[in-house]
This record gives sequence, C-alpha cells and structure tokens, in this order.
Amino acid sequence: MTKTVLFDLDGTLLDTERDFTQILNNQLASYGHAPVSARQVRNTVSSGARALIKLGFRIDESHESFNALLEELLERYQIRIPQTECVLFPGIASLLKALDLKGNPWGIVTNKPSRFTLPLVEKFPALQRSQVLICADQLSKSKPDPEGILLACSKLGCRPGDVLYIGDHPKDVQAAAAAGSISVGVRWGYIPEDQPIESWNADLVINHPDDILDHVGK
Repeated sequence: MTKTVLFDLDGTLLDTERDFTQILNNQLASYGHAPVSARQVRNTVSSGARALIKLGFRIDESHESFNALLEELLERYQIRIPQTECVLFPGIASLLKALDLKGNPWGIVTNKPSRFTLPLVEKFPALQRSQVLICADQLSKSKPDPEGILLACSKLGCRPGDVLYIGDHPKDVQAAAAAGSISVGVRWGYIPEDQPIESWNADLVINHPDDILDHVGK
C-alpha cells in the first residue's frame, strides 16, 4: 500500500541550527552574556525557543524577564529569515523528488508558527511541493499531541494508520503513536543528548533520508 509521509520541519527537513546559534548569541552579547556553542544549540533547538532562552540566559519560565527575552529572540529570528543560512539536510531534496515520482503524498507538520514557517518554506522550492503544511497556530495543541498529524490526514483524505510521521525528537514519536501512525526517528537531526534515539520507542529508526523509500510502498 502507498504510504503518506508527514515530516517535522526543523532538524528533519531543514538544518536551522546556524540561524538559531547566531541570533541567540547576538542576543546574549547584547546583554553581556557569554555565547553558547553550536553543539549546545543543536542539542536544544528541537525543544523550541523557550528551551533556547533557558539555555542561553540560564533562567526558567518563572523569571520576570523570561517572556520579554523570548519575544525578543523570536523577533530576531523573524528578521533573520530573509537572509537565512539554513539548508536542506543532505538527501532530503532527492527523497522528496522520489516521493513525488512514486506518487506518495507528503506534507509537513511542525510546532513552528506560520509567521516563521511560511517565509522559510518559500526559500526552498523542494518544500513548496508539500501537499499539506500544518503549523502550531492552526492547532489548539502542539506535538506531542496528535492534533496536527490528524488534521493533516483529514486534509489529505488518508487514514492515520497509513501515515509515516518522521521526526528528530521524542515528541514527534509520541505524536505519531497517539495518532495511530507509524513513527520514524531520524539519526541526522537534533537528537537531545539526554534522550538517545533508542529510548524513544519509535516504530522505525533510519540513518539516511533514502531509507524512508524502503517503507512507503509502490
């Protein structure tokens, strides 16, 4: 049976670490704080912007400045998108082309809001062929809740059980499981150091985008 393929965005399709490292370090410098490393950002960014503020400023959400710093980070990111340095992960462009040729529907379900996702996707012709794009602000609950995956299935007219959901974070696997879809963890993404991929209980773990083609049917 032909499978529908849904992807997470950051850390799965797009390598956005360089953008987030630069904007966070620029923000930290403006407050006189020491920079963080690219590796630290890479291990954190899939947990969202709030996690980056915690990483860089070493504060939690109860801190009186947390929300203001978070909004500043997001504004800096929005300004940067037109000059983004992010790239598709190696093998993603050829994978998406192969899915198109095989007739497998595919789309994107991300926790990133539309105001960042839409201009970013416009930078990549390969991503513009997505047949559905679900962003956080279209939902009442983000991943690990399955709402986004289920909405994508509804728009595509497919059964959740015929969907592979592919991501680089435990919450992606949890969302897929809750939706009744096939969960796929990818080794090339922003894997949290304290949550090895073997502990996620994903249905599949893959090393390279081409490996997905072995599981999508004809």
